[in-house]
Amino acid sequence: MLYILLMVILLLPAMAGLGAFFKNIFGDFSAGIALQILAGIFFTTVTWTILACFIPLNIYVETGTLVIGLSAFFYFKMYLDFWNFITRNFILSSGISAVIIFFGSYYPFILDHFGYYVPTIKWLAEVGLVQGISNLDLLLGQSSFWHIFQAGFSNFSDPYLRLNALVMIVYLIYILEKKSWIHLLFLPFLFLFIQSPSPDLPAIVFSLIILNEVFNSNKNAGFLFAISVFVLAIKPTMMWLPIFVFFYNFFIVRNNYRFLLGGTAILFLFFFKNIWTFGFPIFPVQFLDLGFSWKLNDELLENSSKVALLKTYDMQYSYGEIQRFSRLDHVRNWLFLNGIKSKIHLLFVLSLTAFFVFAMIRKTKLIWILFISILIKSVLVLLFSAQYRFFFDLFFVMFFVVFYQVIPRKFSLIFFTGLSIFIAGFLSFPNLPQTYIPSFKLGNFMTGFNKNQFIKPSSFELNKYKTHQIGNLKFNVVDGYFFSFDTPIPTITPQFIQEDLDAGIFPQLKGKTLKEGFVWRKISDEEKMKIAEILKEYSEAIPAKED
Repeated sequence: MLYILLMVILLLPAMAGLGAFFKNIFGDFSAGIALQILAGIFFTTVTWTILACFIPLNIYVETGTLVIGLSAFFYFKMYLDFWNFITRNFILSSGISAVIIFFGSYYPFILDHFGYYVPTIKWLAEVGLVQGISNLDLLLGQSSFWHIFQAGFSNFSDPYLRLNALVMIVYLIYILEKKSWIHLLFLPFLFLFIQSPSPDLPAIVFSLIILNEVFNSNKNAGFLFAISVFVLAIKPTMMWLPIFVFFYNFFIVRNNYRFLLGGTAILFLFFFKNIWTFGFPIFPVQFLDLGFSWKLNDELLENSSKVALLKTYDMQYSYGEIQRFSRLDHVRNWLFLNGIKSKIHLLFVLSLTAFFVFAMIRKTKLIWILFISILIKSVLVLLFSAQYRFFFDLFFVMFFVVFYQVIPRKFSLIFFTGLSIFIAGFLSFPNLPQTYIPSFKLGNFMTGFNKNQFIKPSSFELNKYKTHQIGNLKFNVVDGYFFSFDTPIPTITPQFIQEDLDAGIFPQLKGKTLKEGFVWRKISDEEKMKIAEILKEYSEAIPAKED
């Protein structure tokens, strides 16, 4: 907890200073510390995304950013704003901040932390954005804007990757500044994402802030649209937000086209980043093939789409069974899966229906625009990969719109306190979810409370691996685990090696260094035998192939 507190003390003023710097260049966009910090995060991430194409996000980048940010913090006298805020909100801000830091200190338990988040951040910090890195491991080609931001501060400011705690404190500042108490109801649910650099948390928080700004008639169209596209770049399944903000500016505020410039630039940067790492503009879709030499192999893309379909049905049906589903079967089997996910699916359908009825009753243009935006997102998610985590954010959105005018401060504080205690018990005694919610698979990866959390956040260490070479690529494979979260780069997971072998290909260095990137090439029979030999000890880490 002490480490997280020091990180927050260092980064909050630095981001606020960069936000003030950003505001003085591009003009005023809104009052308040929280939005200024959000602007600082936005400005830093966009700058680092461009830099990462050329250099690693190493200690020099981090130090330079902090020096500029802290200098701007004192130059623009942001400390006066912080002091005024603290004196007005000392009890609530300090008490809830302590709760946030407490939850941020638990062990990470989201599997993507080990298989995707940490490996991506390692590459960004040590090498930068790498051309064709998806050839090494498909997930590395995703490289969320949030992981670019996290990588830049992973050298010494936040080596335990707890920037999500910083985001939660920014969210708290926003709640207290705006006196928008309904947002307190959302904090305890987000505590489940705070231990990892999960892009879900900042995507949800920033989208709720922008939604609140729109419903409070913020007419700074350019800023709102740019931040909404930034949220899309953090989590592409948040596409409803830029659609909503665009419709809001076009149909209600009636701004001219110039409000699109900033957001469009961010969108092109997002597409460029995907092309650079993956070979196509939208990850992981084989859309707009421009024929780049580093694009991912067609068979691996087909495997990815199959896995997405299997995950839609929680891996409870084989690919062949799903292919034989009728249209009615697709809907019925998705709604009535075994376990807790079917309850979430049913709740989502009922919530969307209820929100449609609510829009009909209210008959306001703004709510209809929002309903159309989330309906577009829902249809796209249901068509491509209807996993509950891809529409989880919409529960917050619909609840906010229905109740934001009626939830009082006292109720919000009581609910926040009660649910926070429940979540603390949930995380501290993992045998409870394992016993009473066996279908909640992540419960098996929770490890409970550790007294060392009071000093530094709990984290896992393995550092066991073996080194192999195929062609010009010398790579490391984790030893005794499924994911390569602390294996030195370049590393390839056993599952992806198996997929390469099945496709008859293997990644190779494009040049002589890691920074020059990766391509794939077909392998010889001798290389296939060598790869098969490597995989023998990883049979348990590789799922059986579906027909």
